[in-house]
Amino acid sequence: MADTVGLRFHREGAVLTLTLDRPDVHNALDWRTREALVAALADASADLAVRAVVLTGSGERAFCTGADLRVPLPAPPKPADAPERAQGEVARGIATGWQRLVTAVLDCEKPVVAAVNGTAAGAGMHLALACDVIVMAETAKLVPVFVRRGIAPDAAGAYLLTRLVGPQVAKRLYLFGDDVSASEVAGLGIVANVVPAGDVLATAQALAARLATGPTRTLAITKRLVNRALDLDRDSALAEEAWAQELVMTTQDAQEGVRAFIERRDAEFRGW
Repeated sequence: MADTVGLRFHREGAVLTLTLDRPDVHNALDWRTREALVAALADASADLAVRAVVLTGSGERAFCTGADLRVPLPAPPKPADAPERAQGEVARGIATGWQRLVTAVLDCEKPVVAAVNGTAAGAGMHLALACDVIVMAETAKLVPVFVRRGIAPDAAGAYLLTRLVGPQVAKRLYLFGDDVSASEVAGLGIVANVVPAGDVLATAQALAARLATGPTRTLAITKRLVNRALDLDRDSALAEEAWAQELVMTTQDAQEGVRAFIERRDAEFRGW
């Protein structure tokens, strides 16, 4: 993987670090960077050499502040008498844009660790919440800015936040739109670590390195089970669990895990 406009790649061992690299606009994403990130997550799923992903922002001020609205999306030409914003355009843009990005994080077959180095605002907050493990700098904050702009939460935010903290807390955060400090986020139970700003990336990479030594296919299937758990009725959830075990038990890592247990040693997982 090679660096692209707005996104830097670095792989050390089995850990791929993706850095949003637009510090001049607080790592707000234009559509090109957003699409590059979607592609990078899909590539990470398929790459057997990658077993965990870290997502962070460039600099110390911002993780991601949502969409860069100054960069227009490409669009086909309109008839001369068409309205500036035709019905359907907003919904289509949300579905094919930020919802697709958040889904790419949720569906990535490798664990994704967010190193929230600074402000995560708007859709950038939801990008962080979509990650499997979150590490925040003490100086970082989440900013559910939508109500301040007179718009509803997007980028799958209400879906994600409500499942993480419950409806009452989610409504309080969205309806008032106040900044949420790292210490308050920690109190909500949705971050793994709150650390000094200079340690946030190293801490996230250390957690990712630990995950990268695990049984990668098992982690992928476990992530899917948990992500879907609140959407399924009991019978469907138990059926998915049974088939998940069926799939996992055919992996070499599962066989290695059983051998290691019998031989009373640590397992050495390969990722397949």
